[in-house]
Amino acid sequence: MRIVVLGIGNILLTDEGVGVRTVERLVAEWVLPPEVEAIDGGTCGMEMLEQLEHLDALVVVDCVRFGQPPATSILLAGDDVPVFFRTKLSPHQVGLCDVLASLEFAGRAPRETVIVGMQPASMDLGMELSPAVAAKVPELVGMVVAELRRLGVTVAERA
Repeated sequence: MRIVVLGIGNILLTDEGVGVRTVERLVAEWVLPPEVEAIDGGTCGMEMLEQLEHLDALVVVDCVRFGQPPATSILLAGDDVPVFFRTKLSPHQVGLCDVLASLEFAGRAPRETVIVGMQPASMDLGMELSPAVAAKVPELVGMVVAELRRLGVTVAERA
């Protein structure tokens, strides 16, 4: 089994970096088995092709604008994931959509993709998350852990 948890976002624009910050916290607080790779994808695009090919599952963590109150979390899985790509909910969606479309075309797409996201409170210039979003990062980490466990992965909190 091969799973990638991909945090994407621009850490220079406050809450836009929530995906990256969530993956950093996941790695700091949880022991991930060898079949799970946590990647800080930043604002990467097509250069991620090799890392994302032939996956059993891809868990994407990102800032997602979906018309909810600030710091509201969202989980898109199964049939809801294509909806994510029909409406631009994330500034990185175009790049990720292109990568996944290329992998699909080449027959190397992840078997399953899940989106874990959070509605931003701020997109201002700054390297710190807004207080509202920062307070909810543990919730996003918990959502990622729950998805990994649903996929049959054993994860444990660091001592």
